[in-house]
Amino acid sequence: MTGLRVHRLDANDMGELRNALAASDLPVADLAEPGRAFFRFDDGAGLVGYGGLEGEGADRLLRSVVVVADRRGDGLGRAMLTALEARARELGVARLNLLTNTAAPFFAANGYAAADRAAAPASVASSREFTALCPASAAYLVKAL
Repeated sequence: MTGLRVHRLDANDMGELRNALAASDLPVADLAEPGRAFFRFDDGAGLVGYGGLEGEGADRLLRSVVVVADRRGDGLGRAMLTALEARARELGVARLNLLTNTAAPFFAANGYAAADRAAAPASVASSREFTALCPASAAYLVKAL
């Protein structure tokens, strides 16, 4: 997919992100906390979706990847994921970790492997995403970049 534009969100953009995530039942309680970078994705037809990265170091969380409802099914999620992975590589990330209640098949189709949540690196396991925001039943997946 070409023509996808990526814009890093600032504090003024968080309401828009919060609304999109809440509409998809994704966590919103910690969006403004330090150590998070969220992005808006657009193409020639307008808003595509959002996604983010959380943490520091070689292991980070992939956060809040959501394609807006009227744009789903056209491969835009894959394009967004590719852009987020490229950004992570630029930051020196070796592995992306994520939790999901509903999108495990999508992430598995894009190279993420199911992992034991108890084996998550301490930097990831201590995040609010792991400790409070996502239920213990959420699938934990990892991808080496």
